[in-house]
Amino acid sequence: MRRLLVIGIGAGDPEHVTVQAVRALNEVDVFFVVEKGHETDELVRLRREICERYIEEPSYRIVEIADPPRDRAAGAARGGPEDDGAAAASERAGAYREAVEDWRARRAEAWGRALAAELGEGECGAFLVWGDPSLYDSTLAVLERIRAAGEVAFEHEVIAGIGSVQALTARHGVPLNRVGRPVQITTGRLLAEGFPEGVDEVVVMLDADCSFRRLPDEGLEIHWGAYVGMPDEILISGPVREVGERIARERAQARERKGWVMDAYLLRRGS
Repeated sequence: MRRLLVIGIGAGDPEHVTVQAVRALNEVDVFFVVEKGHETDELVRLRREICERYIEEPSYRIVEIADPPRDRAAGAARGGPEDDGAAAASERAGAYREAVEDWRARRAEAWGRALAAELGEGECGAFLVWGDPSLYDSTLAVLERIRAAGEVAFEHEVIAGIGSVQALTARHGVPLNRVGRPVQITTGRLLAEGFPEGVDEVVVMLDADCSFRRLPDEGLEIHWGAYVGMPDEILISGPVREVGERIARERAQARERKGWVMDAYLLRRGS
């Protein structure tokens, strides 16, 4: 039986890798690396660096899989009057889900072919996942699609990693929640519809539009970070009304400079 490990490798600092992950790395025969184009070569290099740093007997192989293109504009608001109202929001959400499902299906086809061709019976393969495999990552969902197709048999194990939420609050030196209060983790797409009800702390991921700028001013405080744990880490915090535009500007400049950006933020309402 083929064996797959899905290993969380932290939020950008190679020292985020846990002892459990190091042991897992040393069991792997084949590392599958999803190639997303030259703009994200740095992420591939960091994965290679982690392997070189922690694997004691480097007899492994690295197999690159070209990532299929994804329609990231699907479901985006166009900014006109036709985008007002619940019906338009529902339509956009449906278009977004459809685009994600299509992308995952094509990913499953590519990954399934690679597993069948490159991972032999009795061998151990691995996907190294940025952050933690359980949080806003498609790896596990894609592997379930491959398993359901029934063309490649494998068993898999997940090694938890230090996620971007942990890294973000640690670098800012703040707690994630206040005493007795819940925390919600959401996306920029959903935050754009309004601050969630029933919570005062919200962690927001996947927000290319800096949606916090469009929320009512309710004394919101933000702790934002990009490339957290990496040498070019950017951290900004303060009242949204004071630092919101600076964050949007810094994010756009970083995206232009590097070709990619990974960021997240904690929004805190009230005192």
